[in-house]
Amino acid sequence: MRSDIEIAQAASLERIPHLVKQDLDISDEHLYAYGHHKAKLSLKHIASMPAKQGSKLILVTAISPTPAGEGKTTTTVGLGDALRLIGKNSLICLREPSLGPVFGMKGGATGGGMAQVVPMEDINLHFTGDFGAIALAHNLLSAMLDNHIHHGNALKIDTRRIAWKRVMDMNDRALRQMVVGLGGTANSVPREDGFDIVVASEVMAIFCLATSLADLKQRLGRIVVAYNTDGAAVLASDLQAHGAMAALLKDALAPNIAQTLENNLAFIHGGPFANIAHGCNSVIATSTAMKLADYVVTEAGFGADLGAEKFIDIKCRKAGLTPSAVVLVATVRALKYHGGVPVKELGTENLPALQKGMVNLERHLKNIRTHYGLPCVVAINHRTEDTAAEVALLEKTCAQYGAQVVVAKHWAQGGAGAVELAHAVVALCDEPNQFQFVYSEEASLWEKAQTIAQKIYGAQGISADAKIRTQIDNLQAQGYGHFPVCIAKTQYSFSTDPKQLGAPEGHTMNIREVRLAAGAEFIVMVCGDVMTMPGLPKIPSAHAIDVDDQGNIVGLF
Repeated sequence: MRSDIEIAQAASLERIPHLVKQDLDISDEHLYAYGHHKAKLSLKHIASMPAKQGSKLILVTAISPTPAGEGKTTTTVGLGDALRLIGKNSLICLREPSLGPVFGMKGGATGGGMAQVVPMEDINLHFTGDFGAIALAHNLLSAMLDNHIHHGNALKIDTRRIAWKRVMDMNDRALRQMVVGLGGTANSVPREDGFDIVVASEVMAIFCLATSLADLKQRLGRIVVAYNTDGAAVLASDLQAHGAMAALLKDALAPNIAQTLENNLAFIHGGPFANIAHGCNSVIATSTAMKLADYVVTEAGFGADLGAEKFIDIKCRKAGLTPSAVVLVATVRALKYHGGVPVKELGTENLPALQKGMVNLERHLKNIRTHYGLPCVVAINHRTEDTAAEVALLEKTCAQYGAQVVVAKHWAQGGAGAVELAHAVVALCDEPNQFQFVYSEEASLWEKAQTIAQKIYGAQGISADAKIRTQIDNLQAQGYGHFPVCIAKTQYSFSTDPKQLGAPEGHTMNIREVRLAAGAEFIVMVCGDVMTMPGLPKIPSAHAIDVDDQGNIVGLF
């Protein structure tokens, strides 16, 4: 069996200017080429494009992630290709991969098998340099903050209340907590500091929510970097850093265009962490695609709880987007894992475990249809070891939930294997829906978190110690109460315990930390153990990645 990278490297790619002219009727003067197979579409041209009436936004989400894999990106790509096969004008919108997971354990974010976006190696590694620009902009603010303190601290910044760390796009646990400024007065003021991974940066969240270069700069200026000795917030604009930060991000903000193995266009732009931020590709990419296509297929990070809720309550709310349909992706293997089967035994038929694990799918399905008010089709990402009895049980159980099930074979067959899914999605898009947010903007921050916990996660409620509750009350009093709430927690369970599989309920979600993202315009509430700077596993993926004497990347999935 060929690996994903071997399949990708054997593909026949079209030059991007040709595809863009052919499919979108956009001439190459509006493109910034990065070689033959990657390009950016100019922001000026995007601004000149009229809105398209009736464009349908399709969200691809999944059951709670497992080590068995679900294939959300693979399904997004396969569905996009299938829509084109049945004659629909469609575009795909994906996130860019982070190098940390690429060299760690998660892998890339370009799909798999015959449903991939390419050039796979470029997208998974440096692509067009967007993440490097975001890291530079973030760290410029870090440097200007310490420089201000070093040169007299006119803003009276309390060095014990600095909220702005540094970032790099790699997993490195040694950098989580550190001390900077050692070595005497020439090296600034010693203080505690640390690194987050780039995708956890507020700059990344701002980048993906900004609607224009002007909006980006304004949002960057509102970043709260620290508090002064009087307790007042110190902003990036107080340090006069936001203009230079925007200058570093000017080119990166233009959305990237690549293609699938079947030479269909895909926007791939931005990539905030789904457990610490909102986990969606950029608003600019999505809104641009909706100006150009009748059907836009996108995804949100992780499952239909952690990812889809933020897609709806943060991205859709802020950008004025209305989804038309949802695809809920599952695999037989993953459902058996939720039913208690160890990873090494997932290849064996086990109907009782599959039935037990179906509660996870049922909970996600209920959230989508009841709390988001959206029509949904369940896509079973087919694997060769799936037995007829397992698929039949899955279809029968989903029928009891009143859900349509489609077995999709896009991994092995590309778009042709997802044609039935494409027809089902088109039909869903034509149905009326009752799209709604999970909570109202007028609710308090505490009420918003409580509503998410109870409705989406099946919890009995939330809790917080007195210090955290005071911080939330203070943010409410300071005028941030209208912001959405971004729940940061493990992606592996509806609870805050990653080992509680299936659909736990009645638990309490304890808020252990609160972070203000004033530029991104949401409040992060951290529940349980969430790392914003991951570490590498004992055997990282980097061990297998190499380059041969001809310059070809090998071992990349």
